Amino acid sequence: MKQERHDSGTVGPDIWYCIQLPATAYQTALELQRSLVDARVAQKTDVNILLLLEHPRVFTLGRNGGRENLIVSEAFLKKSGLSVVQVERGGDITYHGPGQLVGYPVINLKTAGLDVRTYVTNLEEIMIRTALDCGAEAGRNSKNRGIWVGNNKMGSIGISIRHGITFHGFALNVNLSLEPFSWINPCGMTDIGMTSIEKELGQSVLMEKARQSIRHHMEDVFAIDIMDFKPEAPGLDVVDRILKKFCPAGAIPE
Repeated sequence: MKQERHDSGTVGPDIWYCIQLPATAYQTALELQRSLVDARVAQKTDVNILLLLEHPRVFTLGRNGGRENLIVSEAFLKKSGLSVVQVERGGDITYHGPGQLVGYPVINLKTAGLDVRTYVTNLEEIMIRTALDCGAEAGRNSKNRGIWVGNNKMGSIGISIRHGITFHGFALNVNLSLEPFSWINPCGMTDIGMTSIEKELGQSVLMEKARQSIRHHMEDVFAIDIMDFKPEAPGLDVVDRILKKFCPAGAIPE
């Protein structure tokens, strides 16, 4: 049951907002997450938010990551138009690109009644159920968090927590090209492969189906209600519109 809004316009911890974005540059999404976290830490907003989107092609390095797991040259990267971004999430190196569904929950773990282990396990469960909705069976693997088909990884998890507020999140390989994963040691591992829902099924998968499935299973697994917020139109000011909606003037510390 959805909670009533307070006069301030905030909602209780059992309601999250889902913001489904078009293809969004990694740095833009990262700055949006950090701004939302800043507002939450400063107690200027208390809204739990799920960002769902795809990224243009990019490699990211987590806290445990090093460029030694990048197995192509800088010249090759430049020619391919790929950059490498160092970020504060857990994990090692990974790849994001079109056809991979990325979810960034920005939530307060304490008010959500979650510890870190349960939170990560829930994210895995949501990806497993979404893959199954699309017709592919995946499970867990003791080698690494995420979801797997045998020795091939289908979905990854890398999170960061600041003052109890989570950001970064999960990446589910729906129908993306897997070739760039061959240019790295994914997650810092040399003995694994990567797969996608499309590869396992041998046929194309609609991204919209995966998006709606993720949203549905988020509600079920986290026992929440989700409300949608759709920015009026895509564009460079999408971050400003989101922050204006969820963070009052002056919410973001200088």
